Amino acid sequence: MNSTTLFPGRYVQGADALQRLGKEVSRLGDHGFVICDPFVYGNLLPGFRPGLEGAIKVSLEKFEGESSDEEIARLVGEAKALGANVVVGIGGGKTADTAKAVAHALKTPVAIVPTLASTDAPCSALSVIYTPEGKFKRYLVLDKNPDLVLVDTKVVVNAPPRFLVAGMGDALATWFEAESCRQSHAANMSGDVGSMTAYALAKLCFETLLEYGVAAKLACEARSVVPALEHVVEACTLLSGLGFESGGLASAHAIHNGLTVLEATHAYFHGELVTIGTLASLVLTGQSKEMVDKAFSFCESVGLPTTLAGIGLKDVEDAALMQVATLTCAEGETIHNEPFHVTPEKVLYALKTMDAIGRSRNNFK
Repeated sequence: MNSTTLFPGRYVQGADALQRLGKEVSRLGDHGFVICDPFVYGNLLPGFRPGLEGAIKVSLEKFEGESSDEEIARLVGEAKALGANVVVGIGGGKTADTAKAVAHALKTPVAIVPTLASTDAPCSALSVIYTPEGKFKRYLVLDKNPDLVLVDTKVVVNAPPRFLVAGMGDALATWFEAESCRQSHAANMSGDVGSMTAYALAKLCFETLLEYGVAAKLACEARSVVPALEHVVEACTLLSGLGFESGGLASAHAIHNGLTVLEATHAYFHGELVTIGTLASLVLTGQSKEMVDKAFSFCESVGLPTTLAGIGLKDVEDAALMQVATLTCAEGETIHNEPFHVTPEKVLYALKTMDAIGRSRNNFK
């Protein structure tokens, strides 16, 4: 049985790292098709554009908000017409996924510059594709991981803290899902099983969140780049990315995908929905009371949702949750990587029980 571990070509993180973007991208090509989300375009671009344009030719394009097939096709057409030979994605998780998909179609190198630590998308050879309306559509498995991931923690720390907290929610799933895959010998995103390196990094991700998560949130609120913040940004971006891709996904992300069928959840971040998936997965997999308490306590301490009301589903009916559960258990979904047979009914019960646990803890505060 072969194992495969997947890594980005180069990972750069630290305060003012954006000033190195031109130098780093020039290793990959001399004409960059730079996809910026609207915030980057309007607010951050003037600070690093001169350095970037001093190193390579630059063609700029605004990202229009959804990592959909339609948006990817539009950008591929633009980049082809311009003759760009490297793609650079600067923005949040959907900008990153779109840039990776564009580079995949063009068969060019890609550099990813996350301006948030809200997901583990930047490092992976995977793009999550949504419909133009924001519903999960499919995973697009790419030929390779990004050639460069560059994270400027001065930029990350100036984003609203909710983004960093959501990143912690996404990262919280990493070890639990990798552990399920390890137990069941399920394939990771490469199609092979994970390595001991992958599982160890996933565990380190979990331990880093518990050790530094609260301090990192407080540092973000204070707009301060300190070691705790750097550790958590690395956990959310690099460790979680390596852990999920090389360790494997299971029920938490499948439940996230199911939750997107309910329109009320669209106002919430990926990591917030994944948090609900993770907490429900603890019930589904029969985790110990100690582990359930640890996970719920962590979420409460940093402000992640611990009830269905926390993701807009306060009075959700069982019929709607069964829609979620049915989509969660669709053929090919990662919930089938759990080391036991999962049915929609089991997912429904896990979601309802998770919600009851969260509400009971809130009532005792």
